[in-house]
Amino acid sequence: MRLNRFLAAAGLGSRRSCEELIRTGQVTINGVLCENLATTVEPTDVVKLGNRVLHTSAPVTLILNKPPGFICTASDEHNRQTIFDLLPTNFPRLFHVGRLDRESEGLLIVTNDGELALKLTHPRYKVDKEYEVVLDHTFDFELASKLLHGITLEEGWAKAESVFKLGPNKLKVVLRQGMKRQIRLMFYALGYEVKRLTRVRIGPIEIQKMPLGSWRVLTQKEIDALLAEGAKTAAEEPVERQGRKPRPARRSPAQRGWSERHERSERPFKPAAHDSGPRESRGGSDRFKGPRSAAPARSAHGRPEEIPFTPRASSGTGRPSKGPRAGATARPAYGRPDEIPFTPRSSRPKGRPASKAGPRSFAKPAAKSHTKPSARPFAKFERRPAR
Repeated sequence: MRLNRFLAAAGLGSRRSCEELIRTGQVTINGVLCENLATTVEPTDVVKLGNRVLHTSAPVTLILNKPPGFICTASDEHNRQTIFDLLPTNFPRLFHVGRLDRESEGLLIVTNDGELALKLTHPRYKVDKEYEVVLDHTFDFELASKLLHGITLEEGWAKAESVFKLGPNKLKVVLRQGMKRQIRLMFYALGYEVKRLTRVRIGPIEIQKMPLGSWRVLTQKEIDALLAEGAKTAAEEPVERQGRKPRPARRSPAQRGWSERHERSERPFKPAAHDSGPRESRGGSDRFKGPRSAAPARSAHGRPEEIPFTPRASSGTGRPSKGPRAGATARPAYGRPDEIPFTPRSSRPKGRPASKAGPRSFAKPAAKSHTKPSARPFAKFERRPAR
């Protein structure tokens, strides 16, 4: 294994802090000073930190029934109680797998096995974690669909895998995520406050009837069950979630193999367009039936060379400019004839101008005839005697 991992397994701290010990030249392997972080350690090598011979600790995994009021950390700057105050001091260096906030209680795994911790905490291995939740008032179970669908939190999209009703204000919630204070924030978004939160199961391991503050070492059979649960979830989760088999990976032509049906020679031959004979034999327009060599040569602008190209002056609007028409009145910039003075609207007189005939008469107008006057009077009809 790598040297920093060996030092961490020997109980000297985290891998990052052990790398600092290597850089400062405090570690020797077989009497030779080692400052290379990529150095690997064999089982027969003698590793020393100063004059102290280091040995890796045997893997230890135990479960703890965390009581409320204890925090999940190795050391606290505010001198609060930690979960390691509940464990014996002669244990090797351990670390907790996952977290429970200070007010929560229940099952917590403590180990020095890095592989087991990865299987239980990595997002790929979605191991079930079961909680019992007690709310401040009666829960409307119709809101359980929102917990299953998901709620947006500060860390991202939080959702529950399943929700069961245990009482009017008591629920069982199963998660496969591990966001900070996830359950409390999800219920707070729905208008509830969590009064008690207890984790009762992680994968196949249940807390059963352990007293608060007690712990026990897991057997190898239970550890193997935890590892198998993580591997099973990672392998079967896409199939169970999507309800179908995953799509196989695409293979390259070299992997698929080349068959004769892919040969180009088996495709029907189609002659090119320029080999289809003269134009007059193909029909089409009668505008030009002669060979293409008889057509007038064209310049780069697409016009016949015998027609001189004269650019037109543009007026700026895309149309050719036109001079003033004969007899047209010159117009100023604002588009009115010069002989008509322009009067601003604000200085114009308001109201209807007075009539020259005097004040307006309010006499009722005469009724109009609806008959259309004839262009000429009717001719008098005279009956002539028959001859």
